[in-house]
Amino acid sequence: MNYFDTMKLAVESALPNNTVLLDDVGMPSIMVRVPKFYIKDVFPEYKGAETDVFPAFIVDGKEVDEVYISKYQNIVVGERAYSLPGRDPRALVTYDQALSYCKAKGKGWHLMSNPEWMALAFWCKKHGTIPHGNCNFGRDFTDQHEHGIASYTYMDSAVKRIGRTLTGSGPATWAHDHTPAGIYDLCGNVWEWVSGLRVKEGQIQVVKDNDAATNPDMSDTSEAWKAIKAEDGSLVEPATGEGTLYYDSPTEGDAQTTDHQYANDVELNTKREHPFYTGDSSTNPYYASNNRAFGTIGKNASITTVPDIAKILGVYPVESTADALNGDWFWCRNYGERLPLRGGHWYDTSRAGVFALNLDHTRLLSTQSVGFRAAFVNL
Repeated sequence: MNYFDTMKLAVESALPNNTVLLDDVGMPSIMVRVPKFYIKDVFPEYKGAETDVFPAFIVDGKEVDEVYISKYQNIVVGERAYSLPGRDPRALVTYDQALSYCKAKGKGWHLMSNPEWMALAFWCKKHGTIPHGNCNFGRDFTDQHEHGIASYTYMDSAVKRIGRTLTGSGPATWAHDHTPAGIYDLCGNVWEWVSGLRVKEGQIQVVKDNDAATNPDMSDTSEAWKAIKAEDGSLVEPATGEGTLYYDSPTEGDAQTTDHQYANDVELNTKREHPFYTGDSSTNPYYASNNRAFGTIGKNASITTVPDIAKILGVYPVESTADALNGDWFWCRNYGERLPLRGGHWYDTSRAGVFALNLDHTRLLSTQSVGFRAAFVNL
């Protein structure tokens, strides 16, 4: 056997559902196979059919038997993304760079999509394995005896802090199934860009099903983006406007030209009545933000019942209390274009988690606390 065969055999023998996949230049990544399941398997309150497949397993109108998710937050070698243990995860990466590093690997490779992320989140919730992680300077916030191996440190007011930890260096509880066979660091370490979701001028927009896995154009002006009709959850053209789902606030926004949180009362609405920032945001998109515990996102009286698809895609909570979904947090700006970050980072403490969603930032964000991971589907 050659080196690849030996590596693949060793991984598959030791870790169920793990495998090694090569990209188009023959370089390996350790991946975790996630078999297809139905929405009602993980979301019993779903109002649709028993046989409706979770959106992560519908690509270009066809069901797929599995998706493969990077076991580890990715590094970048030769402008391509790789999933390997014991590495410092790549940070300082923009949304479009993350898309490019994954797509460059060849057919079927893509930036992990929002439906894929939510498939894992719901699976963890169903099976009681909500992952712990590096959300308290190298340690888990609740179980502080759990820690990873530092890969990035920095000085904070003359105090040396641990930031990122080596991929997969935490205990098994940092994996999605609480075993060494699982997907690591979905909670904390670095925020992760995911594809197929955005907010544009407050309107929630998605790419249909898991079509983000085919690497469609996801630029600002792409026609792949669709809005969600509030009445029944169907996808419509964004220009439809009123009657689709928006993030809004019952509180009037402000024109203060600093990065600040002006309220913590974000809610779903069928239109944007109150931009959080009321001035011209074209020169600086980082002014007023509206943040709160994800489980406490409200809904405007214009919405009788939140459509199931909003819950399935993790843009509205399936449980509505402050401590629901492990107390994970939600950040949002409803002006300009905002791209999604999932999971939290090393200093988000109790706010980090597999249901945490950050829609504060533009696609140009590039910081030490933001990374990504690739996924693969046989197309």
